[in-house]
Amino acid sequence: MRKNSIKNTRINAEVQHELANLIRGGIKDPRIHPMTSVTSVEVAPDLKTCRAYISVLGDEEEKRNTLQGLKNAEGYIRRQLAKTINLRNTPEIRFILDESIEYGVAMSKLIDEVSKKEDAQEVQEDGEDNQ
Repeated sequence: MRKNSIKNTRINAEVQHELANLIRGGIKDPRIHPMTSVTSVEVAPDLKTCRAYISVLGDEEEKRNTLQGLKNAEGYIRRQLAKTINLRNTPEIRFILDESIEYGVAMSKLIDEVSKKEDAQEVQEDGEDNQ
């Protein structure tokens, strides 16, 4: 199976969906932040390994605690995936912190600030021109 085949894409989507459901409702670890989402999943073509990109809305300590809680629950998560997804092999999951959403929000705020400053500067220049 090739990495970008239709089958691999479907497996990635199904694993992502099931992981999101497990994190949302199946894991009772208090270290896992309630605002945790699975942004993407990459299952290897041989179905042996899986990289799950996790986004956590919180500070650095909450992110660290969430990743630690997920790493400790890997065995449970893998067993639950094996029950819900019918695959020849259940992949070994590695959780990776994805900060792209936070980066996007920060860049959006910076762009908004710059545009507000430019708008204020244009209004000020228009006021000087009218005098």
